[in-house]
Amino acid sequence: MPAPASPLPAAPTGEVVIRTLAMPAVANANGDIFGGWLLSQMDLGGAILARNTALSRVTTVAIDGMSFLNPVNVGDTVSCYASLISIGRTSMKISVEAWVHHYANKVEQRVTAGLFTYVAIDDSGRPHPVKR
Repeated sequence: MPAPASPLPAAPTGEVVIRTLAMPAVANANGDIFGGWLLSQMDLGGAILARNTALSRVTTVAIDGMSFLNPVNVGDTVSCYASLISIGRTSMKISVEAWVHHYANKVEQRVTAGLFTYVAIDDSGRPHPVKR
């Protein structure tokens, strides 16, 4: 028998790196926000933490395992929380969670999470060691 699914966390983990409002321009005909827009907000938020960690430019090189758990609707406040998981020689793994606060109630729920890998780059776009 398979192990029971782990419950969703009751609260976000990490620091708030971006907070924005879901607007009609990024919604489909049903009023649901496109997953690609949400992914881009998460990437921006993760890059903020990566840049502040590396003290340089960074670029996204991978995103591991994302599942969209709940919809985001027009008018929802989207918050992205990021946590530094590990630092390699030139790379950083950062966990990013997206949570929504539905405008119609006070419920905040996680809508997706992913593990983003960023590489520190110099002004020529070449990888360089992460400053420590």
